[in-house]
Amino acid sequence: MASVQTGAGGASTRRVLTASLVGTAVEFYDFYIYATAASLVFPKLFFPAASDSAQLMQSYATFAVAFFARPVGAAFFGHFGDRIGRKSTLVASLLTMGLSTLLIAFLPTYAMVGWVAPALLCLLRFGQGFGLGGEWGGAALLAVENAPPGWRARFGMFPQLGAPVGFIAANGLFLLLGLGLSAEDFQAWGWRLPFLASAILVGLGLWVRLRIGETPAFQKALEEAEPSHVPMAEVVRRHGGALLGGTFAVVACFAIFYISTAFALGYGTTKLGYSRETFLAVQLGAILFLAAGILAAGWWSDVANPRRVLMAGCVGTVAVGAVMGLMMGAGSLPLIWLWLSLALLMMGFVYGPLGAFLPSLFPPRVRYTGASIAFNVGGIIGGGLAPIAAQLLADRGGLAPVGLYLAAAGLLSFVGLVALKPRYAE
Repeated sequence: MASVQTGAGGASTRRVLTASLVGTAVEFYDFYIYATAASLVFPKLFFPAASDSAQLMQSYATFAVAFFARPVGAAFFGHFGDRIGRKSTLVASLLTMGLSTLLIAFLPTYAMVGWVAPALLCLLRFGQGFGLGGEWGGAALLAVENAPPGWRARFGMFPQLGAPVGFIAANGLFLLLGLGLSAEDFQAWGWRLPFLASAILVGLGLWVRLRIGETPAFQKALEEAEPSHVPMAEVVRRHGGALLGGTFAVVACFAIFYISTAFALGYGTTKLGYSRETFLAVQLGAILFLAAGILAAGWWSDVANPRRVLMAGCVGTVAVGAVMGLMMGAGSLPLIWLWLSLALLMMGFVYGPLGAFLPSLFPPRVRYTGASIAFNVGGIIGGGLAPIAAQLLADRGGLAPVGLYLAAAGLLSFVGLVALKPRYAE
């Protein structure tokens, strides 16, 4: 990539790609430390005494709050991203997400203040989702709108690589804390440390992003016409089909990620009886397959096209869902690791190409809004409700119905992709 020309504003290719990766890695770290805490510690700390399953369900409900906040954030940040630029909007979204995450570290528990504790948790969770709603779309545009011909998918995979990087950082830190602290200390105060550490990562992300310039595609759009006055209205009015199809195309990646991470962690440490440290270690080993899948999908998407790769990933998702009950319920830790690895490998193929695919559905003047809304509304369908639905299904019928739920998500995304064709490659 060293031969690729510099991007807009004098920012080198390396700087642009680093900014797109580091920012999303920070965002996913922030988002996933909440998912991990929601599975491990929030049920007993922030909710009244009840059965383990009931407390876990309430904790997963706060987890879902952010997914409903994400489309709101997507519309808000997309509006400014399409009107004033990608760079400033990305800085604002990162700050919003980072501050919300940091404040979670200082929350009182249910034993201290009663119902105020989960209320404050929901408020800050909304702030996390609101910030992340503007993050992914801007990071994807930063990469693909600086990409030379024939490199869009490989550039577009860099924001996607932020997911496994953030996951490894989050789970790795929780694993180290679990090994270094007693269960009592971890429950009392140790869980707060990953939220405090997010301040350091957010500072790093801001430093990188403040050193980049605007994308060539956005500058060209400004030269050709004045910005859209209301990007959201223009997207719905003129690009409604692309918005609907893009939303469905995203469902599989969110479902497979949160079922194989948040739900699997909660289920593995309760129903299956594994220790927190053991299951976190298994997930850390499996997440490497997500990174491998993203890299392979990025290369394949430039050789073929992103839509074809996404459709292949959806077929793989259906297959992974079909064998979930057999592999995760077999009572064998190696088989559980194998299933998680296969699931996250398939996620690489339904997630990696999205950075190039979704922006290609919308023209540059409303691309930030269109891609962000599709990505985040798809997140509600595929991710926000996935841990809750999976827990309900598992409580009533075991893991086999959860696998069918995952297979249905893959089928829904496949249908969405069949109806779509990219129109804007610039």
